[in-house]
Amino acid sequence: MAMAQLDPQADIDHARVLVVDDHKTFAELLSGALASAGMRAVGVAHSAAQAVAMARDLQPDIVVMDIEMPRQDGLAATRRVREVAPHAVVAVVTAHRDPDWVVRAAQAGASAFIPKDGSLAEMIDVLTRVQPGQMLVAPSTFAGGPTCAPAASPGQGAPPQLTRREQEVLDCLGRGMQVKAIARVLGITLETCRGYVKSLHAKLGVRSQLEAVVKAQQLGLLGSVNED
Repeated sequence: MAMAQLDPQADIDHARVLVVDDHKTFAELLSGALASAGMRAVGVAHSAAQAVAMARDLQPDIVVMDIEMPRQDGLAATRRVREVAPHAVVAVVTAHRDPDWVVRAAQAGASAFIPKDGSLAEMIDVLTRVQPGQMLVAPSTFAGGPTCAPAASPGQGAPPQLTRREQEVLDCLGRGMQVKAIARVLGITLETCRGYVKSLHAKLGVRSQLEAVVKAQQLGLLGSVNED
């Protein structure tokens, strides 16, 4: 997946953004705020069908997609946008905070997940950092609140203890790196790296790299290191 017109090293100033939300006030507020970050709103869509049509015609760099919309949900629309505007990255905004929704969004082709009840500043920050080929999850997703997934109870056990190398691999996964790249960066063989990933899956009780990152963020494991 590659972002059209945007060099990964280039300034975000030239990013063209399509805002998709059935709440006109929110859409207009976000559209106006984009200019403060040097981005430009090229259109506002208020339905999934309109979003797909505008994405096809405008070929934006970034699509901000609300998940909850009438007639067709934003995740279905995200899949269609990725088909008609394959060079665009999609950032979904939603009231959902359950980690399962992060996984669903990534499976639909999204590259960022942003809680709708978070701050506007956080939303703009995520939009300035979203990149193709990874899933960037806004920090407030796991900051608590009534819509956040419940914390693990004592019966579920404490967060797993990771070795220093497992933590290094996890941190790399959190940055959106693939296993081959992680092995290169850490100076280990591909098979050894895969072994660490499998160990992380087992300790975290997950089945994919994305789920591992989401679970690690929820447990506060990213960026912390335990001794071997």
